Amino acid sequence: MAAWKWAGALVLGCASTMALAQDTVVYHINDAAEQALGGLRNIKNHLDTDPAARITVVSHATGVDFMMDGAKDKNGALYSGPVAALKARGVNFEICEITLANRNLKKSQFILEADFTPSGVVRLAKLQKQGFAYIKP
Repeated sequence: MAAWKWAGALVLGCASTMALAQDTVVYHINDAAEQALGGLRNIKNHLDTDPAARITVVSHATGVDFMMDGAKDKNGALYSGPVAALKARGVNFEICEITLANRNLKKSQFILEADFTPSGVVRLAKLQKQGFAYIKP
């Protein structure tokens, strides 16, 4: 009978741990004009609903443009404000260094909230392999 109690406690413990597990999500942006504004809105809504979610944004190609210093959305508002607000909530923003090389861009052209990754596509694959849910706005 003690074995059954131990097994039951183990199952309950595992279930509790899984219920408390933090969601991990990667948002993929490769076209800032089409995806950045909606993506930032989605991320804000995501965190408003699930504040414990761990979110990473990976950008490459023209998707990096919204993190350039002075970049504005189609309404003329700077992207830097919403990005800084999300960064303060724990969101990581990563820019592909291959894109920088291909487009002759420099890290100094980007807002301070931006981090860099050697390859955006490789980073996306690795995060998904680690169990991150994939969202493309």
